[in-house]
Amino acid sequence: MERMTRWFAPWLLMAFALFAVQTAQAAQTRDLPDFTQLVKQAAPGVVNISTTSTVSASDGPYGQQQIPEIFRHFFGDQMPEMPGMPGGDEERKSLGSGFVIRKDGYILTNAHVVKDADKIMVRLNDRRELPAKLVGSDPRTDVALLKVDANDLTTLKIGDSDDLQVGEWVAAIGSPFGFDHSVTAGIVSAINRTLPSDTYVPFIQTDVAINPGNSGGPLFNLDGQVVGINSQIYTRSGGFMGLSFAIPISVAMNVADQLRTEGHVSRGWLGVVIQPVSKDLAESFGLDDTAGALVSDVSDDSPAKKAGLQAGDVIISADGNKIEDSTTLPRLIGKVAPGDDVKLKVMRGGDERSIDVTVGDWPENLQADGSPSSPSADDQGKLGIAISDLTDDQKQQLEIDNGVMVRRVDPRGAAAAAGIQPGDVIVSFDQKAVDSADQLIDAVKNADEDRAIPVRIMRDGNSLFVALRLKAKDD
Repeated sequence: MERMTRWFAPWLLMAFALFAVQTAQAAQTRDLPDFTQLVKQAAPGVVNISTTSTVSASDGPYGQQQIPEIFRHFFGDQMPEMPGMPGGDEERKSLGSGFVIRKDGYILTNAHVVKDADKIMVRLNDRRELPAKLVGSDPRTDVALLKVDANDLTTLKIGDSDDLQVGEWVAAIGSPFGFDHSVTAGIVSAINRTLPSDTYVPFIQTDVAINPGNSGGPLFNLDGQVVGINSQIYTRSGGFMGLSFAIPISVAMNVADQLRTEGHVSRGWLGVVIQPVSKDLAESFGLDDTAGALVSDVSDDSPAKKAGLQAGDVIISADGNKIEDSTTLPRLIGKVAPGDDVKLKVMRGGDERSIDVTVGDWPENLQADGSPSSPSADDQGKLGIAISDLTDDQKQQLEIDNGVMVRRVDPRGAAAAAGIQPGDVIVSFDQKAVDSADQLIDAVKNADEDRAIPVRIMRDGNSLFVALRLKAKDD
């Protein structure tokens, strides 16, 4: 009996351990979400969108290739043309996704999905294909509203994106690479993300697998409610790499309502150029932390000017909402209807004061940061940056006599390779003072591409030189 016990004991322990592992796995499986019911209910409201556009072959695909890989809109796969291909017009097709928000045929998608489209076709879940009319689009939020001639369509339930929490489960339905109604799932990785040139959208970051063709499709919470529109991915390869970004549905529905009722989108405008509050700036302005938006310039005849805002003011709240950083202010002001009042709290000279501003309508010729747009000062060809002239107030604040402000930097451009960043002020190029954006562009055009060029910049009050090479060195 003792020998039998010694022989049987190890097997008993092994069986017990295996049972414990299986029980734990079963319990873990029960804790994972089941998306089957969500998909059954939601799939009929998700659509496939195909577009056709006519482009000049002389344009080629290079404009699209110049989009930085770090934040690339996934408009669809395009076969690159090779130099020397014949000219003439060509027909280009692309695929995306969308979803029905009203039974009478209104559909939401991304603006970049239908950009420049000559023809838009919507394929429903029941395989019907219907031509769609573009009601309107808003490139600043990347939202577009379509209309098809149909009634009693299946609509999706709209949720509250403001209730999303980091770590909760979400799912996407779309047409990656043209595979209709593909389902992927993951979790919310972060909220209120700010991406380059997307000041007005507090993006939802997820690890849901998103690929070309998913663009414009819905992002769901576990209750089957739409909480976002899948819009962008972070990629170095052109495909999914674990980071996806969705437009909060609260933002998208506000835009859609305005497009449907007004035909355009109105946004609140203060008329200030703002910048982040660095640690050194916070200390210099007598602030306790780096929260707030520092006013670097106030436009003439603007709502801010009329209300008495000044360069050097630090806006710390708007209508009771704390300005955590400078990107928060445009989002809050953008939600205010033109003509309405907003109460600002600002720090000026170490004192807190309240200022009431009657918000204006955003002028079309302004950039997202409130500065005038300067197409002539956007030298993406060689430097890969967008720049603008400094105002007198900015020169006085920075304590410099000349220079140009760097607004945007292409991550793949020559300026980025040299270490130039947004917010830098270029004060000299090739040991010659830079007085204007046009002057710098002319200097770049006439510069020798085969050597490193010294460029002096001001950054956070410090002066430093970087070596800029306009032409990549041969390996």
